[in-house]
Amino acid sequence: MTTLRNIQTKGTGVFLQAFAGEKTERTPVWLMRQAGRYMKEYRDLKEKWGFLELCHNPELAATVTTDAAKALKVDAAIIFADILLILEALDLGLHFEAGEGPVIEKPINSAEDVIALPQIDAGQKLSYVGQSIKNTIHNLGPEIPVIGFAGAPFTVASYAIEGGGSRNFEKAKSFMYHQSDAWHMLMDKLVVHTASYLNMQVQSGASVVQLFDSWVGALSPADFKEFAFPHLKKLIASISKDAYIVYFGTQTNGLLNQLSQLDVDTIGVDWRIDLDTAWNIIGHDKGIQGNLDPVTLFADKETIKKRAIEILEKAQGRPGHIFNLGHGILPKTPVDNVKYLVEIVQSYKNK
Repeated sequence: MTTLRNIQTKGTGVFLQAFAGEKTERTPVWLMRQAGRYMKEYRDLKEKWGFLELCHNPELAATVTTDAAKALKVDAAIIFADILLILEALDLGLHFEAGEGPVIEKPINSAEDVIALPQIDAGQKLSYVGQSIKNTIHNLGPEIPVIGFAGAPFTVASYAIEGGGSRNFEKAKSFMYHQSDAWHMLMDKLVVHTASYLNMQVQSGASVVQLFDSWVGALSPADFKEFAFPHLKKLIASISKDAYIVYFGTQTNGLLNQLSQLDVDTIGVDWRIDLDTAWNIIGHDKGIQGNLDPVTLFADKETIKKRAIEILEKAQGRPGHIFNLGHGILPKTPVDNVKYLVEIVQSYKNK
């Protein structure tokens, strides 16, 4: 496994060594949504502050990020933010309703709506996230790398068109099929803004950036090739080479052959495919991240240990494996089980 990136100035340790394709004594571990509602410290803050208020406040966001990383003793911290902040910066309106999730107040319905999107410097407009990264680095020190992130264009565009969550993506796909020129225009704009946003995060000190494509599994391989893949390639080519890049999507089994062509360092996979099968498809010139089913953390400790070791054994100690869940930690997950998982992974010695 080789890499073109040069991140030595951003820290050391097994996490970055794994991204560099180096053999490590053990597998590094971090967990998506490791700072969240399952933690009492976070719930206490949420009694005083709304979710977006926490995101907007660099001191509080860094506190949430830092507390989770220290409590779990993971090998990296992911900054507390949200993939839809970019839509807020684009004046589409964003709020979160209890039990409903995100709501986009001014969804995109037409080409005119796409044309009317404001010209912004996303990196500057979302600079509070960069300050959160800087504060987190100050809190944690150089030993714990910080991960920045953004939503991938397809997922963010779908939220913008659907106006919130969706099961079947009727609005987004209809827009994609019937207004394809407007779709590509929207994706092009998101590429520019997302690149600006991520590059600001790298400049602020993020050692790794992750693209979250939570909804990409809704696409057929043919639709992915036509409507998403070219924009992903363009975005990835625009991201600073001073950070490692992870691409993560869910339900991507049918897309892995295409994803293997992306110029990223690591591809994250969910739990719906065996890790070794996915890595064989992706190719061992790239790293892999994953892929424990988050619901496993509701099981007894014996089951958690068994499933975690099964994944570690499938990786065969090969350089480039970052242990993670196949998606984010669920809100009611027992904290002790999360800590136990991290202990199991960190105590497993690669052969």
